Amino acid sequence: MDALVGFESMFGNTEAIARAVGEGLSARMDTEVIEVGAAPRVIDGTIGLLVVGGPTHAFGMSRPGTRQTAAQQAGSRLVSQGIGLREWLAALRVESATASSTFDTRTFKPRVPGSAARAAAKRLRTLGFREVATAESFYVRGTDGPLIEGELDRARFWGEQLGSAVIEAKANLTMS
Repeated sequence: MDALVGFESMFGNTEAIARAVGEGLSARMDTEVIEVGAAPRVIDGTIGLLVVGGPTHAFGMSRPGTRQTAAQQAGSRLVSQGIGLREWLAALRVESATASSTFDTRTFKPRVPGSAARAAAKRLRTLGFREVATAESFYVRGTDGPLIEGELDRARFWGEQLGSAVIEAKANLTMS
């Protein structure tokens, strides 16, 4: 069983979290971490877990306008230069029921309402994904970061927990 971690990142913070989640998952399953602009548009039976994440912009997933503003701030450091998580999820097709979970990055202070992760989770549920863990947020200082100390370790641990949950769920299904 394989895991796919798809991410959108403006300043590199969400990418760093995605890679840490992937490291945690790789202890339990083969894992690929990929930016959503390069991610597959079809999820087939080879993917046992889809984890997606993006930055929280304007109370949810980024939009073209919020990405444009972030791109101006990021300049040459811009990571996701094409489509965002919202557009990738809108185009996604699912051939086989798959487990999923979501994460986002957001500012620690000021705390604002809304969550890219919760919005992405809702979209995945409508596509038929089975949520194995509630949406998780990881925190940055200010709009462009850096990540709050300890967030990469927390992301690795969260990835390990996701991998264990998926393996355990599969074992329980096999025993039934």
